Amino acid sequence: MEEAPASSRHDLCQACAIRNKAICSDLDTREIAILNGIGRRRRLAAGEQLMWEGQAVLVANVIEGILKLSSHSADGKEQILGLVYPSDFLGRPFGETSPYGVEALTDSHICVFERRDFERFAREHPRLEHKLLERTLGELDRTRRWMLLLGRMTAEQKLASFLLEMADRLGTSEADGSTTVLLPLSRQQIADILGLTVETVSRQLTQLRAKGIITLSSRREIRIDMIEELQEIAG
Repeated sequence: MEEAPASSRHDLCQACAIRNKAICSDLDTREIAILNGIGRRRRLAAGEQLMWEGQAVLVANVIEGILKLSSHSADGKEQILGLVYPSDFLGRPFGETSPYGVEALTDSHICVFERRDFERFAREHPRLEHKLLERTLGELDRTRRWMLLLGRMTAEQKLASFLLEMADRLGTSEADGSTTVLLPLSRQQIADILGLTVETVSRQLTQLRAKGIITLSSRREIRIDMIEELQEIAG
């Protein structure tokens, strides 16, 4: 764990890369200073667990990196429920337990708060409480849309939609107009998220490559060469 000295926390927040997109974006300078007093910076190595399923002692803003939300079935099989990106909010304020665990997929940097301290601050600062509600409702809407789409999509459409989301959140635009994505997930994990087999995921990637829509630079690196065609497939 890495924690910034209290005297430098305000400066860290003002210079933060996600300052204008995070849940604290609507707070004024005085409120930010108070929030910094109850928070700390923490670095996670890839594979390190932040929270366990059934716990709800922490909440956090993601500054850098990608984390996964997952649950386990009765037989111990992991089900990935979603991914969390920079500027996203983690945890369950005002909830005694969390229905998922949180693990870093890549080396990550987060701003973490004890849940009860954060709840107290939110109650005393309505702008943050409003932002929290807004974020929660937006996440619920995205989840409902994703569930609806996955239920109706073909395997090709599911994978195309997934790659478009990755490109939107993680993609790097190249000079030739293509977009390069370094996937934080293995093909097995992608298959689990999309409700497909790993063989189907591999087959669909091969077919997209054969059509010239993507280039498979490596197992984890994909270049999207024809974004409009991928959007047409996704519907």
